[in-house]
Amino acid sequence: GMGGMGGDPFSNPFDLFESFFGGGMGGMGGMGGRQSQRNRPTQGDDERFDLQIEFLEAVFGCEKELDCMRLEECGECTGSGVKAGTSPKTCGTCGGQGQVVATVRTPLGNFQQVTACNACGGTGQTFTPCSACGGDGRVRRSKRISLRVPAGVDSGSRLRVRGEGNAGRKGGPPGDLYVFVGVKDDPDLKRFESINVSSTVTIPYTKAILGTMQKVRTVDGTVDLKIPAGVQPGATLLMAKRGVPKLGQPNVRGDQYVTVKVTIPKSVSGKEKELVEELEGLSN
Repeated sequence: GMGGMGGDPFSNPFDLFESFFGGGMGGMGGMGGRQSQRNRPTQGDDERFDLQIEFLEAVFGCEKELDCMRLEECGECTGSGVKAGTSPKTCGTCGGQGQVVATVRTPLGNFQQVTACNACGGTGQTFTPCSACGGDGRVRRSKRISLRVPAGVDSGSRLRVRGEGNAGRKGGPPGDLYVFVGVKDDPDLKRFESINVSSTVTIPYTKAILGTMQKVRTVDGTVDLKIPAGVQPGATLLMAKRGVPKLGQPNVRGDQYVTVKVTIPKSVSGKEKELVEELEGLSN
């Protein structure tokens, strides 16, 4: 035994346990000295929500209503987990310590081992559990949360809503809600380098030679783009400040890059063929 010396400062095995482990073993299920960790307030876990939004909603931001399932404080027992009208009692097995001491025989002698009390689950108390929450003090409910999605988010963006995660235990603070954003593809516009947009425009070979004004779809709507005479197939034209606002700096915007595709007819006949042949003669 360890209590044989008259002046032993560690005659109580719980004191010895605390001297080694600092009295704060919260990570081991609450085996922390005289005051059980399991009765202390603990912060609630964070909650995750996956949100799918449209391409233009990501570009300019939007307001969303989220229906989130998370743990909230039980209204029946106000978070205590104890049945209304009853009170917790001191555990008879461990005397309210939340821990019990067992003597273990080893070749080096007898050692006393401190373990969590099974009778009370390490809380030091026994009680009649609340029927609404089963003694947890929290119940799972849905809550509608308004979320402002900022301009410039992209797939993989993570938005944090403070205090909207799961409720804490024993009056502890709630966790946070993390919203993971996914953005749907757009049929015409492709995003790159987070703030720039690319698209393609197709024109006939005659307009590539002569130049033209072409209507092009942008995130701002349809805009006229001047295509210069003699533009080459595959050329890229810049539309400045027609891209995506920078996340956190909405006054900064990227650009739109428009790739020109030129259609050349597989065959020409009649008047068009005569004109092309005439053009061929002039170029020689």
